[in-house]
Amino acid sequence: MRGFLIILFFIPQLCAGSVLPPVTIVSKDKQVATQVLQEEVKRRTGLVWPITAQAPDNGVVIIFQTKPCAPESYHIHRTGRIILVEGDGSRGLLYGAGYLLRIMQYRQKAAMLPEEIHADATPEKGIRGHQIGYRNLANSYDGWTPEQYEQYIRDLAIFGANSIEAIPFMPASPHFTVSSNEMTHRISGYCKKYDLDFSVWTPATFDLKDTIKKHQFLMQFDTLFRETVRLNAVFFPGGDPGNNAPQLVLPLLEELAVPLKQYHPEASIWLSLQGYDSTECAFVYSYIHQRKPLWLGGIVVGPSSPSLENTRAALPPQYKIRHYPDITHTVRCDYPVVWWDPAFAFTLGREPVNPQPVYYANIYRFIAPDMDGFISYSDGAHDDINKMLWSMLGWNSKADVREMMIQYANYFFPSASPELIADGILALEKNWEGPVTDNGGITATLTLWQQQERLHAELAGNWRWQMCLLRAYYDAYTRERAIREATLEAEVNRTLLEHKGNEIANAERILQQADQKVKPQWRNRIIALCDDLYKSVSLQTSVAKYKAAGPERGAILDFLDRPLNNRWWLEDKFRYIKTLPLAEQRKALDTLGRWENPGRPGSFYDDIGNVSKSPHVVRKEDLHTDPLMRRSDTPGFDWWESGYSRKRLSWMVSLRWPAAMRYDHLDTTAHYVVRITGYGESLLRANGVLLKPSLYNKGTGEIKEFPVPADISKSGTLLLTWDDINEEHLNWRQHSRVAEVWLIKL
Repeated sequence: MRGFLIILFFIPQLCAGSVLPPVTIVSKDKQVATQVLQEEVKRRTGLVWPITAQAPDNGVVIIFQTKPCAPESYHIHRTGRIILVEGDGSRGLLYGAGYLLRIMQYRQKAAMLPEEIHADATPEKGIRGHQIGYRNLANSYDGWTPEQYEQYIRDLAIFGANSIEAIPFMPASPHFTVSSNEMTHRISGYCKKYDLDFSVWTPATFDLKDTIKKHQFLMQFDTLFRETVRLNAVFFPGGDPGNNAPQLVLPLLEELAVPLKQYHPEASIWLSLQGYDSTECAFVYSYIHQRKPLWLGGIVVGPSSPSLENTRAALPPQYKIRHYPDITHTVRCDYPVVWWDPAFAFTLGREPVNPQPVYYANIYRFIAPDMDGFISYSDGAHDDINKMLWSMLGWNSKADVREMMIQYANYFFPSASPELIADGILALEKNWEGPVTDNGGITATLTLWQQQERLHAELAGNWRWQMCLLRAYYDAYTRERAIREATLEAEVNRTLLEHKGNEIANAERILQQADQKVKPQWRNRIIALCDDLYKSVSLQTSVAKYKAAGPERGAILDFLDRPLNNRWWLEDKFRYIKTLPLAEQRKALDTLGRWENPGRPGSFYDDIGNVSKSPHVVRKEDLHTDPLMRRSDTPGFDWWESGYSRKRLSWMVSLRWPAAMRYDHLDTTAHYVVRITGYGESLLRANGVLLKPSLYNKGTGEIKEFPVPADISKSGTLLLTWDDINEEHLNWRQHSRVAEVWLIKL
């Protein structure tokens, strides 16, 4: 029989703004759940609820009591002044306390709970965790103190997480507050304190045939196993990083399992098949079926892994599948932002503050049946909302997204209106939908957050508040720049066609007008918020100023003024054109001026990957029917020269090739030619007929041209499609792709 632990909390019946008498918390054996509730209420209200052994005779009483029930579950019911919280051991009680903290209303010296509470919660998934690696590649974690780590782990538990994954053995970072080994041991201790599972992610980034390096690698683990107070799992990625065949990896893991089981008998090893080809995957599955290794906990499915459903079909049922979802990146990732405007892709980049609750809830619900749980991939604090969302979805995949955001706002911004802030978070996600210049909601979203900023000065130091404000200001500032710089480029194009002899000088003066900043007050606020976030949570938004590990690692401040038109490309073209004979200069300027408007009226231009300049691109299914975009497509954004490429912007945005391009109401008597830029091969068909090129250059930005036979376009409708090309043997950077398509009326 389990013993019963009874812990009583006394809270007087409250009205908003009432002055509280002393509050008593009654406990025979203080548990971490009572400590968390006590401390978090104090943090938000200033109330101090001491714990004693006797319950008061009046007021509201909260009773915490262990009860045999489903693993980690809790049950909360209120009858009159009694609120009974029953939980499955320490975890169940902690999650019950977390639920109360998420729904409690907070004011200075006041805390209120609903008159009626009936909550019966059992998690749907047994693994609900997040990787928060203390390493230089992270855009913020490497600057955290142990105390910040503990608070963050506590916050994750309050929202339902039960697993924390660390990254040990990391070299020093300029931001480290303690060594990598020290922080790993601290995180292990925090997981023990809050009764959470502790896991480590440990790739082998060397050739496993190197026996000396392999021995050193294993010795690190021996120290780790001996010194960590809690360790439940070791996750070894097959690739990303690492490039070792499973024939070398599996013997290593067998060897590793011996000391692991010696120091942590219940722990297991998990393997991902990231980067493995079909033959290597088959080897792993055959090994598991034949050997049935007891040390193997299961398979992790992450980026570049076989799919969840294929893994489940190949894996014996006694082994679990853990997803490794990338909820931290926006581009070049498993779950990219769908049809993201290039204005954001080239400024916000790969790791901006990225609350996407609706998007990730759709993804989670789609993949949930094929996994036993998840430990997300995270490279910093910027994806905080996504982590809390996934933690809650691990309990209830059908939970209402807005209600989850209300709980988020209520807990982290206790003095603000949770409904209004939840809507503000959802509005930030809407900012990224469709063409940036057409999305007037971006400005409205900023107005909402500015109003809240003025109303809640007390939240100015709250890093989660700062992140929401940063995104609201950054999005709105980027939109204003995009509108203005598009206008300037259009003016340049007109100027280049004037034939007055001073076209280049006039065009350069027009482009330089962008140096006069639009909305300088917004820009200054962005700079100030980046500084505030570096101080509050070590968010490294600049390589030069805050020592971010690289431009891709959330360095949005460095791209705050990156041209959103083709200024850099045009300036380079002008320098080259000035070296040409006058006759050739004139021809080259005409080409630039007519780049997007070639030929006679009735010609068309599409920037294939630009959501605002691709009207003829046929798009497939959307996120409602294809959440993982397996039958759909979305543009990719290249990262040339670390984001500072001076090439034409359209050449850095690609869709490989679109599903189709459709043109209607064409002149049935005219002749047409299709012109293309991109890279590599292009097997183009028009109304199903393979076209023969008259010009076929393969370099980036070079021209291909395909005359369209008159009988093909005589119906007045033209459908362009591309034959697929198998380029699996090439790195994705060398894959063929289409960037721009013209249909030119001759």
